[in-house]
Parts: sequence; structure tokens; C-alpha cells
Amino acid sequence: MRTVPRRPLAAAGACWLLLVTVVAVFAPWIAPYGSEDTDLGVALTGPGRAHPLGVDPLGRDELSRLIVGSRVTLAGVGIALAVFVVVGVAAGLVAGYLGGRTDRVLTRVLDLVLAIPAVLVLLAVLSLAPGGGLVPMLAFGVLSAPVSARVVRATSLQVREELYIAAARAFGLSAVQIVLRHVLRRVVNPTIVQAAIFAGTALIVQTGLAFLGFGPRPPAPSWGGSVQDASEVINRDPWLLYPCGLVIALTVLAFGLVGDGLRDASAGRWATERYLPSRSRRGAAAEPDAAAVLLSVRDLTVDAPVGPLIQDVSFDIAPGEALALVGESGCGKSITALATLGVLPAGLRRVSGTITVDGKDVTDPARLAAVRGRRIGYVCQEPMTALDPTFTVHAQLAEAVRHHRGVGRAEAGEIANTLLAQVRIPDPTAVAARYPHQLSGGLAQRACLALALAGDPALLIADEPTTALDVRVQAEILALLHTLRRDRGLAVLLITHDWGVVADQCDRAIVLYAGQIVETGPVEDLFRGPRHPYTQGLLAASRSLADPDAAPPRIGVAAPPLVTIPGVVPPPGHWPTGCRFADRCPHAAPACRAEPIELHRDGPLASRCVLSAPAPTTTR
Repeated sequence: MRTVPRRPLAAAGACWLLLVTVVAVFAPWIAPYGSEDTDLGVALTGPGRAHPLGVDPLGRDELSRLIVGSRVTLAGVGIALAVFVVVGVAAGLVAGYLGGRTDRVLTRVLDLVLAIPAVLVLLAVLSLAPGGGLVPMLAFGVLSAPVSARVVRATSLQVREELYIAAARAFGLSAVQIVLRHVLRRVVNPTIVQAAIFAGTALIVQTGLAFLGFGPRPPAPSWGGSVQDASEVINRDPWLLYPCGLVIALTVLAFGLVGDGLRDASAGRWATERYLPSRSRRGAAAEPDAAAVLLSVRDLTVDAPVGPLIQDVSFDIAPGEALALVGESGCGKSITALATLGVLPAGLRRVSGTITVDGKDVTDPARLAAVRGRRIGYVCQEPMTALDPTFTVHAQLAEAVRHHRGVGRAEAGEIANTLLAQVRIPDPTAVAARYPHQLSGGLAQRACLALALAGDPALLIADEPTTALDVRVQAEILALLHTLRRDRGLAVLLITHDWGVVADQCDRAIVLYAGQIVETGPVEDLFRGPRHPYTQGLLAASRSLADPDAAPPRIGVAAPPLVTIPGVVPPPGHWPTGCRFADRCPHAAPACRAEPIELHRDGPLASRCVLSAPAPTTTR
């Protein structure tokens, strides 16, 4: 609203509507004469000192009748507009966000309402409520609501696929909170435009009904009634048509101007740049004891229309432990994390598997939603898409704190600032007041870390948290994760491509390939003697791990070529029957392709390989 005065036309429209509204509220005290007082001696006299807008055929003061008539006219417009917005936005949000069968049913109902002739319905309502009143305008609002609902539904369908909506679900916000706080904010602009257009239309319909004799019963005044009175004497005195016609035209125009101004102000508030003033290493880790498991996932399988994405994935995480998920892109690392959180993208579904937190089965979506954000936090790899661009950092963080911790607004704000300080954001007060687009990649990732900590979780799932960050910022984020784990006793499920990060941060690692666990075990043992050829290939492809003491190449001297794994990960739906790595494996034998390979333990490691492939020793 503060930016509306900067737009002269919008400010002029707002001033006119404010004037009309104040006049309508205080009409009985403002009108110079009674709206029904007659004086036939001055009938049809033009504007003068006693009657600034003239007198109608019955000697009634035209200015007084327009002032008093504004009450019923604006009341009818207000009722129709309220119904149009509330019903339309509610139906559009529910249909667009929930989708599926709910969307189909609501869409059919909206289409049916739109197909009903509005004129016939209004005539039927007028026959049941003779004398006009406000009931016809309520019916008009209901009949027009599907127009608003369609626009809101289309916007909601797009917004619900945004990554920051998935991140909000991962942070533990309920569907109602996401719709009211995040989706609703994105439908404000189109709703404002629709509401402004409809308000003008409703005013024309209201005056049109009164003109046809379906408004307040004479001699009660209304703007449409004034138009009717003027039309009856237009041949003798055309002046009477100007005051009422000008008032109606200016009000309709003002609705459109204010709607445009509010739309621009709503968009500009968060899209315009603001410049604010600144203010000993681990030993080998064994599988966690069953009694000490924080998170346990068993036989997790996720399907897509093209086929399974992950199959029979199982792992445990103990309190304070760091577990890595490693593999090439397309192997199912992120899908495993999202399935564990219960926030799979549209079109994917978990077909089997159990999820246990603190020894309690939370596989059911409702139970999983209760621990999401509270016991399990989530940090995604794209912080700029995980943050809602229409809210400041403080607003989003305080919202998550209030939801998870049940504290008041003031206390939530204090906790939000404390969390920003804990993730080492310099001048947290200034950063909290910024919008996501005003943050650097490092600050945005720290803000996401603070969001993940809003519910004081025991486990943090970090999905490649250093992607697209420069080397220095990557080191800072990783050091921050290590500090948070040490100070808070956090368990961490870290998804990464970087074996150096695994070596530095994690106790155990799981190697995924084509939706399957191919090897798992303590990090020390994986580095010293990997059993599976895929793990060996991944480690060999990292020059720093294969030969950490090697000197950097000199200028003009060709560096030795990196070891690479030939081929690509087979896509879902095209996985071979036997070992899924067989087509890329230098040690593949006929037995590898004959039948599915089971995961079997070989000392501290468990691998999915039938061969005793040589395992080159690597050091960190």
C-alpha cells in the first residue's frame, strides 16, 4: 500500500473510492436535505446555490439522493465482491494445490456453475426476494466466483511444483500453512486484477437492476434509481443524467486504477531491490546398534511412470552419526532422501518400505508429517529455490519456529535471530530483513540451514548442500555442518558426489547405483579396500584421493588423464536383470548378468558383487 501513492492514477482512484466510502458511511449526517423530501415548486431546476446538482422531477435534491443512495449501492458491490473473492479463491486454491480427484470434481462443478445463465438465476432470485435488496448481488457473486477460481487454480497448479513449496513440506509445514502462507501469496496479483474488474462489473449490474426497477423500492434512493429518474425526463431536462452518470463512471474507473496499483505494489514489494545497512579424526564406524537407531529405513521402493527409481533401499542412522549417500547423478540419492521425508514430487509414489524414527513406525504420511521438521530437518541443494521469494528471511524462519515450537510471535522472532547467528550469518538482523533474491548463495544456504534447525531436529538431511557454491563458501558450509553436528549432537544424512567431503564429514557411506545399494560400510574401510568395482571406479576417478601426495601439474606439463568410468547410468525402466553395473564393469562375467545380485557382507563392508575383483588400496 505504501507504493500506491507513487502511482498518480492509482492514488487518484484510491482517493475517490475513499471519498465515496466515507460519504456512504456518514450519509445521513452529510446530506444537505432528506433524500425523500420533496418540493414541487423547484422541480427540475438546474444546479444552483441551494441545490448544487439540481433537483429531480419530484423536487428532491439530487446531491442528497446520490449521497444516501451510495450506501445501498456500495453495500451490494461489497457483498458481491466478498463472495466472488472468498468463494473463488478458496475453490481455486483447493483444486490447484490438492490436484487429482479433488481438482477434477471441483473443476466440473465450476464449469457447471459457469454454464448456468446468470440472467435467469438473477430473475429467479428477484422473484423470491421482491424489492431487490442485497440478495441478488450475493447470487451474482456466487455465479461469478468460478471466473476467479479458474485463475487461482491455474496459478496454484504452477506454484505447487515450485521447489520452495517442496522445501516447505520438508521443513514440516502443514498443507494449510503452505497454502495460506505461500501459495495464497502468489495468487494475490491475479486475484487483485480479477477483483478490480469484477467490482466495476458488480457496480454496473447493481445500478442496472435498480434502473430496471429491481432495486430499493421508491422513494428510497440508489444510483440506479437516479439514472431511471433522469431517463424519464431526458427530453425535458438532460442535466439530471450527468451527476449520476459521472459518479458511476468515476467509481468504475477508480476500481480499475486501484486494482492496477495494488497489483504493481504487491509485485514490487518483494521484487524490487532494497539496499539495507549492514550491521583427532574419527575411527572406523560400525553399523549402529538397533537399540540406538534414530532413523531406520527398510526396503524402500519408489516407482515412477517409467518404472522403479529406487528398489529395496535400507539403512540406519544412529544419534550423532554422519552417513553419506554417494553415487553418480541419476542413481537415486535425492529420491531416497525425499521418500524418507515423505515429500516425493508429483508422479512418484512409495510402493513399499517402512520408516522408523526413535523406534516408532512413521511410515504413514500423517505420522511422517508429525516428525518432519521436528525430528528430521532438510537442507536442499538449491537454496534460492527453497526460499519463498515473496517473504523475508525472518518471516519464513519465524513461521517455521512458531509452527514447530508452538511459541508466540515475539519469541519466535528472537529464536529466528538466534538461529541465524548460530549458522554464522554476519549481521543476522540485517540479513533477516532481506528477501531471498538479495542474498548471496552462501547466505541463502545458511538461511536454509537455519530453517532446517527451526524445529530443533535430531537428524539433518543435507542434499548436496554445497552445489553451485565457490570453493571457499563450500568449505565454510561444510565446517558449519561439522560444528552443528558437534555442538547439537545432530545426526546427518549427507548426499554428495565429493569423496573428499565423505572423508572429512562422514562415519559411514552408502554407494548407490541405478536405484540400488551396491556397497556400504565404514568410511575408513571403503577408502582402504572397496569391494565393488563401481566404488573402486568412483574412488579412482578422484585424483586427490588416489594420490594425495602428488604434486600439482606444472605449467606447460600435461597432467595425467583422470580415470573415468565408461558409459552412463542406465535409466529407470531399462535396468538389466543381473548386476546393473555389469555393462560398465571391467570384471563382468556371465554370472553377473544371469540373475539379481544380493547384498552380502564381506567383513566390515557389504557389497552387491559376485566376483572377487581386485581392490586397489587408496589412501586419504
